[in-house]
Amino acid sequence: MAKVSVYNMNGKEVGTIELNDAVFGVEVNEHLVHMAVVQQLANNRQGTQKAKTRSEVSGGGRKPWRQKGTGHARQGSTRSPQWTGGGVVFAPVPRDYSFKLNKKEKRAALKSALTSKVNDSKLIVVDELKFDEIKTKNFQTVMDNLNVNKGLVVLAENDANVVLSARNIPTVQTTLTNTLNVYDVMKAGTVVLTKDAVSKIEEVYA
Repeated sequence: MAKVSVYNMNGKEVGTIELNDAVFGVEVNEHLVHMAVVQQLANNRQGTQKAKTRSEVSGGGRKPWRQKGTGHARQGSTRSPQWTGGGVVFAPVPRDYSFKLNKKEKRAALKSALTSKVNDSKLIVVDELKFDEIKTKNFQTVMDNLNVNKGLVVLAENDANVVLSARNIPTVQTTLTNTLNVYDVMKAGTVVLTKDAVSKIEEVYA
């Protein structure tokens, strides 16, 4: 089992914790991680892009000039794609970009993402995150103490003081263990987990 240090909010080491190899020590499957990221981005797409084809653009019912004898190339409509104001040749239409990933694949991808963070020493465990008031400055101080610049903070339970204190920091994102996903883990420079969050993740994914 991988052993990592546990820090307090002041950035001081207060102990160590053993991470379950079934979650934080698996063989990294880059293909599954890639697929999970692509799936999440695809599922987030609205798919509402639309442009008109030549059959949908208004006007152009009359042949602009006779077929022969004008010196111009023959034309059948002023709404052909080569005309200004004409239709688009292969116009995009609303569509659904989402695709399915099996549950086992999703779990394996998340385990691979977490393992890669452990291997790169980009995973920090804190004993707890507690604030008496909602204050961005206090949360930023904790991040500075932990030497975290671009981070994902994973909480076991929703704590309004923590979440709202972090909300205005553009380089920090908070999430709960039940909404943890591969894209957020891979996008973050450092993943910060509370001890309770580690226990909860191991309980669900081990």
